[in-house]
Amino acid sequence: MNTRSERKRSLQGDTITLSHGSGGKAMRDLIDDVFVAGFDSAELNTLEDQARFDIAALAAYGDRLAMTTDSYVVDPLFFPGGDIGKLSVTGTINDLAVGGAIPLYLSCGMIIEEGFKVEDLRRIVQSMKQTADAAGVRIVTGDTKVVHKGAADKLFINTAGIGVIPAGIEIGAHRAQPGDVVICNGYIGDHGAAIVDARGELAIENTIQTDCATLSGLIQAMLAVCPDIHCMRDATRGGIATVLNEFAQSSGCAIRIEETRIPIRKEVRGMCEILGLDALYLANEGKVIALVPAAQAQAILAAMRAHPTGKDSVIIGEVVAEPAGRVILTTGFGGDRIVDMLVGEQLPRIC
Repeated sequence: MNTRSERKRSLQGDTITLSHGSGGKAMRDLIDDVFVAGFDSAELNTLEDQARFDIAALAAYGDRLAMTTDSYVVDPLFFPGGDIGKLSVTGTINDLAVGGAIPLYLSCGMIIEEGFKVEDLRRIVQSMKQTADAAGVRIVTGDTKVVHKGAADKLFINTAGIGVIPAGIEIGAHRAQPGDVVICNGYIGDHGAAIVDARGELAIENTIQTDCATLSGLIQAMLAVCPDIHCMRDATRGGIATVLNEFAQSSGCAIRIEETRIPIRKEVRGMCEILGLDALYLANEGKVIALVPAAQAQAILAAMRAHPTGKDSVIIGEVVAEPAGRVILTTGFGGDRIVDMLVGEQLPRIC
C-alpha cells in the first residue's frame, strides 16, 4: 500500500474545475493535496472506500453506538468567529454529544461549485481539522463532487458522525418530568445575529461573533456530576423555543421559562427589535438546553460554569405538569405568553 508521502502530488490551478470531480488524475490531486494532507488521519490516508474500526476499541467507550448526519449550506461561508468548515464539524459533534455519546469519528462529503477558489477550500479544510482535533475527533472518510457553475452556491458540506454512549446514560426528550430544572449554557441568538451581520444586506453593524463551539467536553463534565440528565438538545435552527417545544410535546409535560433569566446580549436584542425577530427562535451553534433533576441542578450548574463553554450557564425555568405539551414564557412584566414552535424561517441558510 502506498503511503501518503509516496502519493504526494501538487494540485494545479487556483480554482476548482469540473475535472476535479471527474475521477481522474485531477481529482486524485485534489484529494491528496487538500483533503488527505489537510485532515491527516490514519483511516483517511489509506484511501479505501470506507473507514474501518476495531469493535473492541469502540466497546471500551460504552455499550451503544450513536450515529448522526447533517448538511451545511450556510451563506456566507465565512462569518464572524467561524466558517462553514467549523460549523459542519461542530454541529455534528454536538448532535452526538447531546445524546450522551462520546464523539469519535466523522465523515466529510463536499459538493463544490465549479470556479470555487482552492485557497478558500484549503482554509475550510484547515478549520475542520482544527475543530475536530480540539474535540478529540477524527475525520476518517469522505466524498467529493464538483458541479457546474450555477448548480450550487459555492460549497455545500455533509458530515456524518459516530460516537459511543457509555452504559447507564439514557437521555431522551420523552424523559422530562415535572420538577425538572431547565438550564442553558449562555447567551442565545449569537449565531443568527452574526450571520445577519456577515451578509451585510440590512445595513446593520454589530460586533457579534457566532457562538459556534463543540459541546462534548461540557456535556461530559455535566454527566460526570449527574449521569441521570433527562433531556438535552443543542438549540440550532428554531432556537431554544423549538427545543423546549420538542421536550414538552414528547414528554406531555409543560415547560415554564422566565424572560428575565434568559441571557441575551444587548446587541442581539437590539437587532431583533429592529428586524422584528424573536431571539427565542434565533439559531445557536454552541448552546445546549438541558432538563435535569432539581436535586442535582446546582451541582450541574457549578460544573458547567467551571467549563469554558459553560461559564455563562443559567437556570431559565422548570418543568411543570400543565398545560400539557406547552411552553409558557413569564414576561418581564409578569404576564404569561405561549411560546409556539417556529412557523416558517426567520433567517434562511444560517447553518
